Amino acid sequence: MQLSVIIPTYNRVKILEKTLNFLEEQSLSLKDFEVIVINDGSEDYTKEWLESYQKKLNLVVLNQKNAGQGNARNNGLKKAQGKIILFLGDDMLPSNKDFLKTHLKIHKKHPEQRIAVLGKIDWPPDLRLNDYMKWMTNGSSIFGKFGGHQFAYEKLDRGKKPDFNFFYTSNLSLKKKILGKEPFDLDFSKYGWEDIELGYRLQKQKGMKMIYAPEAITYHEHPMDSSGLKNRMIAIGKSAHIIDKKYPELKKLPSFWKKCAFYLLSNPVSLALIWIINLLTAKHLQALYYYALSKKYFLKGVNQGIIY
Repeated sequence: MQLSVIIPTYNRVKILEKTLNFLEEQSLSLKDFEVIVINDGSEDYTKEWLESYQKKLNLVVLNQKNAGQGNARNNGLKKAQGKIILFLGDDMLPSNKDFLKTHLKIHKKHPEQRIAVLGKIDWPPDLRLNDYMKWMTNGSSIFGKFGGHQFAYEKLDRGKKPDFNFFYTSNLSLKKKILGKEPFDLDFSKYGWEDIELGYRLQKQKGMKMIYAPEAITYHEHPMDSSGLKNRMIAIGKSAHIIDKKYPELKKLPSFWKKCAFYLLSNPVSLALIWIINLLTAKHLQALYYYALSKKYFLKGVNQGIIY
């Protein structure tokens, strides 16, 4: 078995079906890869649908109580037979039939255990993007340096070398041996930092080097709006305490002065002023408004100071 594709899923059976259909159409021989789907305690009909799935994929299904993506991926890894592990999101649709072959081709060219391959994630060409979705995937929208919190591929497309901060486990492959039996740290039981922590640990302890493969594209079929920003950023703020305790050198927990700067940017008066100017300037400050709003919620999470 050359490749194991590990997909955690939770309450998204419709898009999961699309993802599996795309994987079924891959040009890589079915005997050369397996797909491991971990149903992380879904409350819809994911379990029943997977039981009835009759397609041609070499499919392994694991059902567990809801415990988060890190736990799900760890359990999937324990069952994996492939020498190469590809972590894939349940809403990531391969853009072409050679997607899996592209990952394998790069690993064959770079057989060193420390090499990881980062594929590119993009929005589907036919998906209409709102301002929030554009911001979420532009990490350089503010002064060419700051921006959204989903992906920042535009930095890589401009020549930046990927490091642990780009350890996006929605389209990323590694040799199984470098991961060990339980690579994801279960202290990160809630949203935020578990990918970055693993990427940093592998880079620091095992010399992991990431190769960016923009030709290995998946389409992120997940429309979103700003309604989810609050819970997302509060969770990230809370989890920042965990990663700071483990790796204070990363300085992921903001200093006193950085907190002050975030507050000046995101207090109610500043947010209202940014929004008014944004309306008067044909949304020229839309990205800044979202950024300021994200810092408001991030600070709220940080100030709650909960260690999970």
